[in-house]
Amino acid sequence: MKLIRYLDERGGIHHAAQNADGTPLRIEGDIFADHAITAEPARIRQLLAPVEPPAILCIGVNYRRHAAEMGHAPPSHPVLFMKQPAALQHPECPIEIPQHLVSTQVDFEGELAVVIGKRCRNVSPGQALDYVLGYTCANDVSARDWQKQFGGGQFCRGKTFDTFAPIGPCITTTDEIPDPSRLLLRTTLNGEIMQESPTSDMIFSVPEIISFLSGSTTLLPGTLILTGTPSGVGMARVPPRWLQAGDEVAVEISGVGTLRNPVVLEK
Repeated sequence: MKLIRYLDERGGIHHAAQNADGTPLRIEGDIFADHAITAEPARIRQLLAPVEPPAILCIGVNYRRHAAEMGHAPPSHPVLFMKQPAALQHPECPIEIPQHLVSTQVDFEGELAVVIGKRCRNVSPGQALDYVLGYTCANDVSARDWQKQFGGGQFCRGKTFDTFAPIGPCITTTDEIPDPSRLLLRTTLNGEIMQESPTSDMIFSVPEIISFLSGSTTLLPGTLILTGTPSGVGMARVPPRWLQAGDEVAVEISGVGTLRNPVVLEK
């Protein structure tokens, strides 16, 4: 099943589930608790990010070929950083290149994102997928100059500017994706393929990531986990390929969907 979140004609925010013929039907209730799929077609004014996460947890250096292109040895534990929820951006809405805290090195990072469906803590890798609602596409947009030079040794400043966490266009539930290690991820920039990789190239699998993040730590329903990016990022190219106003980035994951965002300068 594919779940979307949308703004209706009256300004109300709802979730909907795609019917077998592709028609989105409005959902009543909380998708993380009691809910029902109605017979009412969704009247969509704007498609929104499919979840409002209480936390956005991100894993760095998690594809073997990406670690190699960045000159890193594979890490012994998942590398964790965070984005603030206000960094969230909707499908088709713009990624803004910062102009107040100016960045000239904004990069794209297509990723598979996991949406936690049930509160969990201290889960084993074997149990981990039982706590997943589904998967969506994400772009871990990164200001490399603020990440590498001006961020005080931490990733967060360069990763959490407004609009730096586009996700969507939907959540594809686990009944359609029983094994997240068998997907193909592709990122295009203005139609040109920049990244293309099977998710089997991950160093730490989705169950291992969830188990690690839930260790002595409660993950709330709606928590969004970005699982890392494959090789081909702009920073690793010669010369580097930074995002520019007028670009369009698309992140496509087999069985999940395609997330598209234009690029503009911050007003």
